Amino acid sequence: MAKSAVPVVLLLALLCGLGSHAVDAQYYYWTPATATFYGGSDGSGTMGGACGYGNLYNAGYGLSNAALSSALFNDGAMCGACYTIVCDTSKSRWCRPGTSITITATNFCPPNWALPSDNGGWCNPPRRHFDMSQPAWTTIAIYQAGIVPVNYQRVSCNRNGGMRFTINGRDYFELVTVSNVGGSGVVSQMWIKGTNTNWLTMSRNWGMNWQSTAYLNGQSLSFMVKTDDGRVVTVWNVAPSNWYFGATYTTSWANF
Repeated sequence: MAKSAVPVVLLLALLCGLGSHAVDAQYYYWTPATATFYGGSDGSGTMGGACGYGNLYNAGYGLSNAALSSALFNDGAMCGACYTIVCDTSKSRWCRPGTSITITATNFCPPNWALPSDNGGWCNPPRRHFDMSQPAWTTIAIYQAGIVPVNYQRVSCNRNGGMRFTINGRDYFELVTVSNVGGSGVVSQMWIKGTNTNWLTMSRNWGMNWQSTAYLNGQSLSFMVKTDDGRVVTVWNVAPSNWYFGATYTTSWANF
């Protein structure tokens, strides 16, 4: 990513304040973008979304979330990524100076081809844009502005609680949503294993929903998860043999 003109003092101050969020050198670059908000003052309108997380509180993400424009969303491959965002005070008087917010990518902000990219079509390619929950957005900007210039960097995700696997589908079709993933936050590949099977490769169905076409009823289920930074973790027997469709099963930890 290209380096933006963020003052060095601000960059160092933010990095020092991020602690465990800024652990990978590849994440240290700041990039300019713009940000708006949606979902109402309580953020309820941001629940659900194109990543498949459903209730974002249950998924571990809460209201610190955002929908990404096409240039960032990458057809759902960036669901779960964490970004620290600061309003660019050098370009707007509507910023809250000295503030930042770390959000999780949970939704897609689609293009609006009926409007120009510089006047309403904020998520039109090739714009880099965050449509944030209103509570997250008003942490860094004044409500009346509506849209502000920002600088962002991708950061490591520091999660509380365990990694969560929600199993939907039917016999011979397991559709698993994985959420509350620490580290890079982005799952790039998954495998599933029943008590009586070998490891089976899952394929991405949409967002962070991964599918298997095996018959696994009555078997305890294990998962192997690979994040987009190459790290792999194996979660053994997270779903007991009496697991059922619609249930969520949680590990005792979330961070890689």
